[in-house]
Amino acid sequence: MTTARDIMTPDAQCIGANESVLLAAHKMAELGVGALPICGADERLKGVLTDRDIVVKVLATDKDPAEIKAGELAQGEAVTIRADDDASEILRTMRDHRVRRLPVIDGHVLVGMVAQADVARSLPDQAVGDLVEALSVG
Repeated sequence: MTTARDIMTPDAQCIGANESVLLAAHKMAELGVGALPICGADERLKGVLTDRDIVVKVLATDKDPAEIKAGELAQGEAVTIRADDDASEILRTMRDHRVRRLPVIDGHVLVGMVAQADVARSLPDQAVGDLVEALSVG
């Protein structure tokens, strides 16, 4: 059984909820990623900040990324996957929530990220094709 822990990118780095969106953008560029989990002072996941969020919700609305806190862009409860959840649960969660990236948690601690690319590298072509189709519709 393939689990999230098997295919995730380990050691995902967070941006603090009280840190600026500008710092998040610099961190994304440094790490070569398009999303960062947002973590609170309690080390619990608050959401995920994407490069698209920065462009659409900050830059396109003429807000100053140095003044906006990452936590301000966290919306609702974060969609996550448990480290020991199997591949079918990863696919279902991505499809049902229409997300391309899932933070992987062990208890409440962030241990990695599963991205659509990780799924593509690790799972059978049919499952990957079905996921891509589901995420691409409407």
